[in-house]
This record gives sequence, C-alpha cells and structure tokens, in this order.
Amino acid sequence: MNSPDLIGYVIGGGLREGLHIRLTVPADRVQEGSFVVCEGDRFRYYGLVTDLQLGATDPRFADEERDRMQTALARELLGTTMFTTLAMYPTLIMDKGPEFGTPERASWEERVERNQENPGPKPVKTVPAHRTEVRLADEADVAEIFGKDGAGMFTIGRTIEQQYPVRLDLKKFVQRSSGIFGATGTGKSFLTRMVLAGLMREDVAAALVFDMHNEYGFDDIDADQEVNVKGLQSLFGSRVQVAALGRGAMVRGHSPDFTLELALSDFNIGDIRLLAETLNLTDTADVTLNALVRSFDEKSWFAEFMKLEPGAMVIDPDSGKQYPAPNSVAAWARNNNIHEKAAEALHRRLALIHDRSYVVEKPAVDAVAAIVDKLENGRHVILSFGEYDNELDYLLVSNILTRRIRQKWVNKTEAYKGKREPAPRPLLIAIEEAHKLLSPQLSSQTAFGTIAREMRKYFVTLLVVDQRPSGIDDEVMSQLGTRITGWLGDEDDIRAVLTGLAGRDKLRGMLARLQEKEEVLLLGWGVKMPIPVKSRRYDDKFYAEIKGKRGSEPSSNESEIPLDELNEMFGLSS
Repeated sequence: MNSPDLIGYVIGGGLREGLHIRLTVPADRVQEGSFVVCEGDRFRYYGLVTDLQLGATDPRFADEERDRMQTALARELLGTTMFTTLAMYPTLIMDKGPEFGTPERASWEERVERNQENPGPKPVKTVPAHRTEVRLADEADVAEIFGKDGAGMFTIGRTIEQQYPVRLDLKKFVQRSSGIFGATGTGKSFLTRMVLAGLMREDVAAALVFDMHNEYGFDDIDADQEVNVKGLQSLFGSRVQVAALGRGAMVRGHSPDFTLELALSDFNIGDIRLLAETLNLTDTADVTLNALVRSFDEKSWFAEFMKLEPGAMVIDPDSGKQYPAPNSVAAWARNNNIHEKAAEALHRRLALIHDRSYVVEKPAVDAVAAIVDKLENGRHVILSFGEYDNELDYLLVSNILTRRIRQKWVNKTEAYKGKREPAPRPLLIAIEEAHKLLSPQLSSQTAFGTIAREMRKYFVTLLVVDQRPSGIDDEVMSQLGTRITGWLGDEDDIRAVLTGLAGRDKLRGMLARLQEKEEVLLLGWGVKMPIPVKSRRYDDKFYAEIKGKRGSEPSSNESEIPLDELNEMFGLSS
C-alpha cells in the first residue's frame, strides 16, 4: 500500500488487548480517538487509536539531551532506536473477498449477492498478520461505516483530524431509546436541538419534547456568544406546535399554539408517590393515599379529598366540646382509621398541586387528546413549562402526560396488530433532567422507566438529556441504544455512560479527554462503531441546510415509512 495516510504497521497485540502499531510518521500526526484502518490481504480492520507510547531500544538514547546529539544522528535514530507505539482498538472487520479473477472470487461474490455470506462490516473475531500496514481512515471509509448522504441520514459532526462527515442513521436511532449527556456548559441543549431538527426534517418519528427551561420552541439568546439562536418553530413553522401550561400562559413573551390543563381525575396515587421527596411526604402518606382510593375511587379521590376542610370544627351545644366537622379532613380520617394529623399534613402538601393554575376539575380540552391529535397528523409538540420551571411541575406534568400518551400508543399498536388500524407513527419523547425521573428509586414508578424498558415494540422511545448520567438507574442506562456524550468530569458519570458497552475500558480515557465544547463521543446502537467527532454548530449554515432539504408539509396521519420497514425496525410482524 502506498498511501499518504499510511502511519505504521502491526507489530503485535490481540483481540482483547487491541493491536500494537509501530508508527512510521511523527507521533503528533496521530491522536487518541483517530479513526484508523488496518488493510490486510483478505480483511480490512476498522478501529480507534486508544493510546500512544514512546519507546526506545536503548534508554540511553532517549535520555540524551537533544542539543548534545548531532541533528543527522537524531533524525536517523528517530523511528528505529527511538520510536512511538500506537494502541489500536479494532471494532469492525470487512471481508474484501478472495483475489480478483480467481474462481473463489466468483463463488464468494455469488454467495454475497444471495445474502448467504455477510462481508461486513461486522464484529472483529480475528487479527491481522504482523507488519500489516495501518493508515488513517479516508472519506470513503467514514462513509462505509457511518453512511452516505440520503434519506434518514443526518450529519452530526466531522472526524476530529480530517473533517470527514459522520452521519447518524435516524431511522435506526429512533428504534431504541437514546441519551445525550455532558457536564453543564458542554452544549447539550444545542446538540439536542440539532438532533431534534434532524428528526423533524427527515420525519422519521413524531417528537414530544418536555422543555423544562423553555429553550426549544421559540428563538433564544446564546449567553456565551450573545447571538440569536433559532427555536425549532422558527425552522419548521406550523410543523412544530408549542404548548404551555394553564389558560392564558405565555412562553418568554410569546403566545403558544395551544395551552394545556390537567384534570384532577388524571392523578393517581402513583403520581403522588413519585413526588414524595419533592413534597416532603412521610411514610404514613402512602397509607393515607391508599385509604383515599378505597374511600372514594381512583378517578375522584383527589377532587373529593381537596373538598374537605382542614381544621374545620363544630361545637356540641350540650357539652360545649369541639368535634371535627362532618366535611373536615379529621372527620374523614376518623371514619377511615387514619391518623388525623397525617391526613391533614397530606392535605396541606397536596394543596401545592391543587392550587396550580393548570390543575382544574374539568379542563376545557382534553390535554392528551390535543397532543395525540397533533402528533398523529404530522406535527411535533414542544411543551414549554413557562413560569412553572421547578422540579414539582416538571415531575408531575411530564409523568402524567407521558403515562396517558404511552397508553394511547399501546392501544394503537394492539389495533394495528389486530389488522384493524394502520401502524402508529413512531414517537420519540425527549426529557431533560432525566436523573430526576429515572433514578433507581423512581424509574420503576414512572412512565419513563416503563418506556425505556418495554415500549420499543409499541413504537415509543425516549431521548434522555442529562448532565448526571450516574443518577439514572443502571437498568435504564443499559436500555439506551445510542449515546451521544460530551465531556464528563466525574468518574461515576463516565462509568454510567459506558454501562453495557463492549470495550468500555478502552473508551474511558477517550471520553474523559474530550474538549469541553464541540467534541462528543458517539456510542451504541445508532452507529456501527464508537467515534469521537467535532459536532457541527447550530448556526446560520445549519439553519439553511435544515430549511433547504427534505421534509416539507405533513400529508397524513400515517407514517411515511413503509409498513414492512416499520415492522422490521420495531421487531413486529405484519
């Protein structure tokens, strides 16, 4: 091989420890995370640089002061007596087939054409021979692994060294739940906007975004550069609908497309248990909640309980003693063998929810029906929390709405399986501050935990956005197919992001040494191999591309992806 990108040759290694490469170019031409190719006679190996080490056949030469050694001699020793060894983590292999012109070649090509043999790329199960040459990946290699431009493909960034485009297969991305991670200030929100914009442009799924900080719908200001940042509605117009909580609500001075109210009947006691820490509920609250459902019913318990008056007393005219009034919290507690003080404490804490302006007994419009209608008809919905940007509102609203919407998609999928209705449009639900909803203590209780573990076959997946992945339940993290992660400074967060991935020990250092902004590591289901990339900018160039390519106006309430492809994506039979 005579290539300007040739960097060295194999001198040792193995499947577990990786390959050892002797560099034939200066060490500073290669860096950790570089995408490299080992070009054997039969197989082509794709991998990443995970380490570089300086060596010398005689340590005396390495110790010698540079200015004491003649320049010609130093140049002669470099690469022979003094050298650099590179560690390559091989991730994929491509079978190039037997030599051209041989009978074996014709037979192999026929088997490949009949899908009787898979040339790859596929997982590495062998190693190249000694002295097999290694080169930097070129644009064709990057396209081979990460796809070419086309429908469903989204350029998320470029290789760090040579700036070749790295694409994400969005149809594959939405097949499983995914995550975007990074420490505070690493650009997670911009990265999330870009991924959502790609999904909307390609129309591979409906997107429901719980926008806790009001960042995604309308235009914003980049605090670091003090420039205007376009919201998703500015890019997609009426295809993106912005909702807000409560009648007459505004989002950063803008009127939303519609507003949402929650009915008291929407609440179940599981929703309240989710808020135990936020509401500072005691252990006795659970007993009281169960008694409320027994006393009233699952639909009316909240409304009926809040109609009771705390502290209401009546005076017995004969004895002059005070007793709890019939419509008091204490009277209800006595009748149901509940501690009076515990019942009144729960009533006070539930008033924090009941008094929210978006919580009403009978909403003017069914919030879930309004959202589902828009998602089914080619729109995407961003729920901005407006002035309700605290943890209580976010946990409460996102869980209740998601629980009900999830059930809608389950019903639609069951009807589809029964051949009564078309397949539901794939749905991606994006949540911020995911560790608050998917912690080990809460993940089994929330709608989000159920979606991450079980909802793939019902066409529903999550996009979790978080700066503390170590706070997310390990079982949920293991279900995240694709992970896009920026720099993380905490060792526990790094461990969490790499949970369940092959080669995590080799990727750990690479993740820890990403630049704090713009560099991200792509991992998991949506990409064939891990790779660090320089993420693209969310700027005028990006806006022009998003507006100028694919995806115009929605046409119907059915997905534009063919049904047989949908079935294959989500593991269903038609």
